[in-house]
Amino acid sequence: MDVMPEDKINETLSMLDKIDIQQLIETYVLPWRINIVMALAIFFIGKFIVGILVKFAKKLMGKAKVDTILVNFIASIIKTVLLLFVVIAALDQLGVDTTSMIALIGAAGLAIGLALQGTLQNLASGVMLIIFRPFSDGDFIEAAGVSGVVEQIGIFSITMRTGDNREIIIPNGEVYGGTITNNSRRDTRRVDMVFGIGYDDDLLKAKDIIKKILSEDERILDDPAPAVVVGELADSSVNFNVRPWCKTADYWGVYSDVHEKIKLTFDAEGISIPYPQMDIHQDKAA
Repeated sequence: MDVMPEDKINETLSMLDKIDIQQLIETYVLPWRINIVMALAIFFIGKFIVGILVKFAKKLMGKAKVDTILVNFIASIIKTVLLLFVVIAALDQLGVDTTSMIALIGAAGLAIGLALQGTLQNLASGVMLIIFRPFSDGDFIEAAGVSGVVEQIGIFSITMRTGDNREIIIPNGEVYGGTITNNSRRDTRRVDMVFGIGYDDDLLKAKDIIKKILSEDERILDDPAPAVVVGELADSSVNFNVRPWCKTADYWGVYSDVHEKIKLTFDAEGISIPYPQMDIHQDKAA
């Protein structure tokens, strides 16, 4: 076993004697200890403040009657962004170069944004739909070339149920980027119908029959009063524009029942509903 020479031992002891332990502690240990304590303090205090700010934001959005889905989504974004700033501040206190870290985060965010461009568009449209509420769950709407009842409004898409009980999921970008027709927003709707009679039929009699049928239907409102007017002298018929008002929930019932009653009554009263026809005159000389 090799034994360190005595002169080497003495040299090592001499070097240790020259080291000022107090200076070493003051130069290296104390600053790092203070920096670590300060970094931890920044992190925990910042985290506490972030929690308070997020709760305050949720409270404000709750008072503004913002949808719960949107409240939670925005709150999570605010919390993530603020915590990111807190972590960067804590690392900066430790002497870490945060400039390159911020640049890296920015570059990563740009890359993710470009890769998820369509998804982010749907996300932004979903936020706008939830904020402005052009329709709500249960409304019958026409949007993106589809008509149906809205069952769910999500961050990225809406779910609709068609009249034949199919479920259709439409990206929010297509809905918000086009025309939205909400058939359920108003309490009342006008039922627009057209009925034709032959030129040889009694116009005033037909008009009275239509008015009587409308007046006997309790679902049809008196105010505004139903309109029954001659709308067109067409090629093969005299057309009436019939426009009664009813509650939105009664729209389709009124539409179908009035058509049926007018057809049956016209048949009973001898008033014809002519087929589209064309008169052809042949030259006898030919």
